[in-house]
Amino acid sequence: MEWGTRIARALGALDPTGLLYRTYERRLRSQLTPERLPRHVAVMADGNRRWARRNAPSEPVAVGYDAGAGKLKEFVTWCEEVGIPTVTLWVLSTENLDRSGDHEFAPLLQAIEDLVVDLATDGRWRVRILGDLDLLPAAMADRLREASAQTEGREGMQVNVAVSYGGRHELRDAFRSLLAAEAAKGTSLDELSRTLEIDQIADHLYTAGQPDPDLVIRTSGEQRLSGFLIWQSAHSEFYFHEALWPDFRRVDFFRALRSYAQRERRFGR
Repeated sequence: MEWGTRIARALGALDPTGLLYRTYERRLRSQLTPERLPRHVAVMADGNRRWARRNAPSEPVAVGYDAGAGKLKEFVTWCEEVGIPTVTLWVLSTENLDRSGDHEFAPLLQAIEDLVVDLATDGRWRVRILGDLDLLPAAMADRLREASAQTEGREGMQVNVAVSYGGRHELRDAFRSLLAAEAAKGTSLDELSRTLEIDQIADHLYTAGQPDPDLVIRTSGEQRLSGFLIWQSAHSEFYFHEALWPDFRRVDFFRALRSYAQRERRFGR
């Protein structure tokens, strides 16, 4: 367990009123300076099912999905409070769709749909869906598209929700889109193979027009990328935390930002 986490938990045990905890949180917040904050934070919110089984073993696992969705909404507000302009939330991978016959899967889809609708109807943020929505139930896909469309033109923070998302699927879709666009212009495959540039590929990703993530956070103790934003995260900084996602706190978020600010970014050089 990380030393900072031990401190925070000790304060929680000794401080039932939360005064010491809030003091510690304010101190961490004061150490963050705007020029050292990431422009784009992505989060792999892992551990919702394990949280449910650990904290509510007699309840349906859906309580974990609901707790995780609630924490994601909190996370978005934390990012807004410190002035981070772009946030990406990964909530469902293409691999997760292999569990579609599982009785736990329908509650997960409902929690995701409710989350997207809540984010869109908040009125403050632009919401973009990243993923292959054709793999989802048609009614859900339509609802997600509608929720995203109603946020177009807003000037607030950009909130991406990665649903039915896989890094390889994204690259496949990007190349399909690129090839179709070039074919429409009359570009031959031979010419494209000689002239193709990196920026042309980036222009066809789900996140086209957005900055790449500076910081990727993953919870639940897992330390792997799992195909998340394969192209965009080439030079990202990673922060792994042992807490299950619903237990991730604002103080943990501040510690992740502090860790990011203390790093020397080399961008592959």
